Formats: sequence, C-alpha cells, structure tokens
Amino acid sequence: MRFALFIGCNIPARAKQYEISSRAVLGRLDVDLVDSRRFNCCGYPLRNVDQRSFLLSAAKNLAVAEKEGLHILALCSCCWGSLKKAASLLDQDPALKTEVNRVLEKRGLRYEGKTEVKHLLTVLHRDVGLERLKGSIVRPFTGIKIATHYGCHTLRPSDVTQFDDPVNPTLFDELVEATGAESVPWEKRLECCGAPLLGINDDLSISLTAQKIGSGKEAGADYLCTACPWCHLQFDWVQEEMITGNGGGRPLPAILYPQLLGLSMGMEGEHLGIGMNRIDIRDLERFCASS
Repeated sequence: MRFALFIGCNIPARAKQYEISSRAVLGRLDVDLVDSRRFNCCGYPLRNVDQRSFLLSAAKNLAVAEKEGLHILALCSCCWGSLKKAASLLDQDPALKTEVNRVLEKRGLRYEGKTEVKHLLTVLHRDVGLERLKGSIVRPFTGIKIATHYGCHTLRPSDVTQFDDPVNPTLFDELVEATGAESVPWEKRLECCGAPLLGINDDLSISLTAQKIGSGKEAGADYLCTACPWCHLQFDWVQEEMITGNGGGRPLPAILYPQLLGLSMGMEGEHLGIGMNRIDIRDLERFCASS
C-alpha cells in the first residue's frame, strides 16, 4: 500500500506527535508514505470566506496526488473533510471543474477525480484491515476503558465523507478494541469538542469541552482517544488550562489513536511522541500486557 501523506498545517506546528506516531505504526504495517513538497493548505480556513480560493487550494493538492498516481492519506479530519468536500463539488459541477482546471493547468496540473482521499482511520480499518491489525498486537491492553471521540468532520456531511454511519458509527470503536482496550459507550461521544469556537467564544468552547470530559468520566473512561489534531489539542492543551484555572481536578487524558495502537504493537512511548502530550499519559503503558 502506498499513499501520498497529507500532513496539513496544524500538525507540524502543534501536534507533531500525531505525525511521529502515525509514521511509526504505518511503517510497521508496511504502508508506504510519500511526501510531496507541492502540497499546500487544504483550503479549510477559506471555506466560508472565499469558496473559489478554497477550491483552488484544495484542488491543487488533489491534482498533485493524481499526477503522482497516488491516493491521499490525511491525518487531520479538517483537512480530510475539506479535500473530500472540494472533490465532491468539482465532481458534481463540470463547469466548475473546467474553471479550476484552467488555473491548475498553468502549474502543469489537472484534476480529473482519480485520486481518493482517505483518513488515517479508514486506511487502518479498511485497507490494512482489522484482522491484520489484530495480528500486529504483541502487548494488548487489559483493564482499560477508552472513550472514542469521532469529531465533527469525519461524520458530517455524511453524503460527502462516507466515513461510517453518522448516527451510530462503530469504526473507531472497533479500531480501539483491536488493541485490547474496551471502548465505552458515552452520551456525548458524537458532540463537538468545542475547538472551532476557541478564540471566538471561549466560554462556549470550554463549556462544550467540559461537557464532553464530564460525559467520558461518567461512562467510566480512563482516557479519551482522538484522531484529529484540533480535537486532540482541545482535550490536551485546553483541558490542561481548564484544570489549572480551576485549581486542579482529575483530567481525562487524551491519547491519539496511533499512539494507543503503537503501544499495543510493542513500540516504546518515546518513538510515539508520548512525552509531547501536555497531559501526562505515560502511565498508560501499565495497562499493556507483558511482551
């Protein structure tokens, strides 16, 4: 399996451990990642400001991968959703595609819709497959409960993302349970984490985060599991600030899925960027069975 890796803007700047852990586990699973210096922003920041600029930015990435004959593997759910949305709009509107290609051709590129955009989780679940994933586990987790956070952009709009059942998804839960951990049902698992509102309405953003954390704790979860840098930062950085501002309290630590998977595959935490998480998750290894 070979994919063009789309890292996006946020991961290199604030969630490097997501890239580190993803490369580690995908390498162990013989998934070949190709880096392209021609990739640019996915266009997400412009989606509700200037649709033409958003489409041109996203379409360039799609065309770059298409020229290289590769499907895209995106780590960030926002980037993934943005690229999926752009592809959907271009495929449904021939006139729009012609207009975009007129600009892309000046850079030696053309979008024809041959490149598929895949999320890290869908690659692990559908391309690698659960059976192979389970076969790679050498130190399965025991006695640990995980609250999976799907995030908004993986599930909505469902006709574009086609990630899973938007009302009752199971894909992420199945991936978590492949590591031996228990994925717990929790009331607010499909609610927004609050990240899109940070810097715009901080009170509402933090309220949404607090509700999610409270719901996870009520369900008995030991950790939150994420697969998006924006969501992870909200549960990691923002939760740390919330706890500090409130004079302490028990956090519900967030772990990125490739970190969880990597530990169960027998990798050392330092090779998965475990120490880069703001809320300490190093004690997670105590739940791994001895190799």
